[in-house]
Amino acid sequence: MALLWLLVRLWVGYQWLTSGLEKVNNPVWTGDKAGVAVTGFLNGALAKAGEGAHPEVHGWYADFIRAVALPNAKLFSYLVAYGEVLVGIALILGFFTYFAALAGAIMNLAYLWAGTSSTNPELLALQLFLLTAGPVAWAIGLDRYVMPALQRRISPG
Repeated sequence: MALLWLLVRLWVGYQWLTSGLEKVNNPVWTGDKAGVAVTGFLNGALAKAGEGAHPEVHGWYADFIRAVALPNAKLFSYLVAYGEVLVGIALILGFFTYFAALAGAIMNLAYLWAGTSSTNPELLALQLFLLTAGPVAWAIGLDRYVMPALQRRISPG
């Protein structure tokens, strides 16, 4: 079973890493024009916001975009680009797997709430599986050594 979770972790990690590296190496994400891509993405999400029974982007998320994300587009640009890279590396190495899968799932939810499908549903589902798999998800990875060492350090006695 551990081999199956390793393959899932590697595939999801690769998806995050390659996506993040594309952003890190693109000036509209982390260069001179940082924030341009995020602003375009967020404005696209706002265009999908609606009043009907089933809008692509719900009003509460559109409010978050207007009040928090758009005014801080440059910050979000760096957070997204480097966040994707870090999640990818952590999942590939099996290092803080639970936290990496949780961070990836939160990013996927944010993209879905912004009205973007792409591979987000598949990645979200796989990350939720990783979160519920427990230690078997990181049995083949650095967490196999890191987690017991951490538990020894923080356990009383």
